[in-house]
Amino acid sequence: MDDTAPRGGIGDEAGLRELYKPAAGVAVKKVLPKLDKHCRHFISLSPFLCISTAGGDGAADVSPRGDAPGFVSAPDDGTVVIPDRPGNNRLDTLTNIVENPNVGLIFFIPGFNDILRINGRARIVDDEAMLADFAVEGKIPKTAIVVAVDEAYLHCPKALMRSNLWADGAKVPRDAMPTAGQIYNDQINLAESAEELEEGFIARRRKGLY
Repeated sequence: MDDTAPRGGIGDEAGLRELYKPAAGVAVKKVLPKLDKHCRHFISLSPFLCISTAGGDGAADVSPRGDAPGFVSAPDDGTVVIPDRPGNNRLDTLTNIVENPNVGLIFFIPGFNDILRINGRARIVDDEAMLADFAVEGKIPKTAIVVAVDEAYLHCPKALMRSNLWADGAKVPRDAMPTAGQIYNDQINLAESAEELEEGFIARRRKGLY
């Protein structure tokens, strides 16, 4: 832990609860122990999700996953299957799952303010027959994340409403920040120029999507 981090504040749940009204009504009743037809339909329309994990030491991580709508499978009301597409091979998410199976998922649909949340326990599989169903352009993922569902429910839409995330007017021009190549060049002082880094990133990412 960073010794310079601020100390104090709320130290227990009781103190925290004193600041907020108790959850009630739909907020409490909406939590399902499994997927229903609406959850499965939501997953089928979603091209993007984030998965939260934590390692055996408790260190947390959140990672994005995205592909064409329906890239995630829900073969039954208790299971979600996420193919692991090529990435940077850090394997942060997969390593955490091996050490600690507890995961949280949030699914997004562009234009929807509603969010689907799923909590459960994950495992990594490399079954060739299963993975073949997730092939794209003839390329089969090396593994998939199989999540046993413990909870599923629609999350309150207020965060997306406040952020106005899907509105055209909310889009930020890309030149508002440096390119990734420029940022990496500043942060880790690589030998290549910012322009060379960015060109390489673009080429490799397009070539290695699957």
